[in-house]
Amino acid sequence: MPAKLLIAYNVKPSHEEAYYRFMMGEFLPTAQSMGLEMIEGWHTAWGDYPQRLIGLVAEDEETIEEILASERWREIEDGLTRYVTDYHRQVVPYRNGFQFIKPG
Repeated sequence: MPAKLLIAYNVKPSHEEAYYRFMMGEFLPTAQSMGLEMIEGWHTAWGDYPQRLIGLVAEDEETIEEILASERWREIEDGLTRYVTDYHRQVVPYRNGFQFIKPG
């Protein structure tokens, strides 16, 4: 059964351009080469919620867990955290449409 990796965060002020270059040039291509397909990206325009939420899907939860345990994932995740704050990720069963990270 497909599974989704949700990643929520806020982009650091004055890091938007470097963040965008990193996401498009390294993070997303690497995630895709590892078996994760980005299927959604959300931006919060108003309210006390993470500024960004992205959804990446894989064939199953086991595949995502293997990716998250890899050294290459740790490298790109560390790279992303240079540009963001309040970083959270959660693996959830795939469902079409908006899903959010549940607190706790």
